[in-house]
Amino acid sequence: MSSPVSFGMPENTSSNHQVRPFIYATTTSRSLMFSHSEIQSRMWTKDPSALNLEYTRIMMAFLLFNPKPRRIAMVGLGGGSLAKFCYQHLPSTRIDVYEINPHVIALRDSFHVPRDDERFAVLQGDGAELIKQYRDEYDAVLVDGYDIKGLPPQLTTEAFYQSCFDALAPDGMMVGNFHASNFEFGTYLGRIKKTFSGSVIEVNDTACAHSIVFACRGDTLKRRRGLPKSKPDGMSAEMWLCLAPTYWPMLV
Repeated sequence: MSSPVSFGMPENTSSNHQVRPFIYATTTSRSLMFSHSEIQSRMWTKDPSALNLEYTRIMMAFLLFNPKPRRIAMVGLGGGSLAKFCYQHLPSTRIDVYEINPHVIALRDSFHVPRDDERFAVLQGDGAELIKQYRDEYDAVLVDGYDIKGLPPQLTTEAFYQSCFDALAPDGMMVGNFHASNFEFGTYLGRIKKTFSGSVIEVNDTACAHSIVFACRGDTLKRRRGLPKSKPDGMSAEMWLCLAPTYWPMLV
């Protein structure tokens, strides 16, 4: 088995001071990283569209409540794990991805992120600003935008959560990934609960490293009972069953 290989190191060379990430590769995987201490995104080289990290599988649990989303926004591209998965398994869904760092976007081909087309687009810009353009538009807003310092401050404000709420269609859902070790997480969660009138569920991964927050514009989360009656049309039954174990906490 060959040794891991790093392609480049992070640099502060861009005019807008965005840090340049690097790729960390092994014989089975490829990871996007800003530093050697933390993986931002990881891809299996034999299955580029698979959700390699558990927290990404948990984030997809919004499909329990809307298996046929019309349009999804994603704040943060990273290695494109969520974007690729949704593009492959939700063929009728339009997907907008907001990514502030041009160096991350420049690596999209290395992580097999789809080309822009009539239903998929990667847009360079601050997601906190771009989401403000929309009202009653998205069935889901997936927030997973991290940089070398962690969660950017503009993605944790009451104003940002209000913008996400406004951009959601009725019964739409915002899903946010938070590092469980973030000492300000309680503050962020309080802001989300305030914005979404308490229609919020928190789910931890098995390692308790990530807290995934689901916040609904409406009372769909309060009505959850039993297993979903349908799966996404474009998703195989095998894939749906593979994801199911990560969904159980949503059904309690």
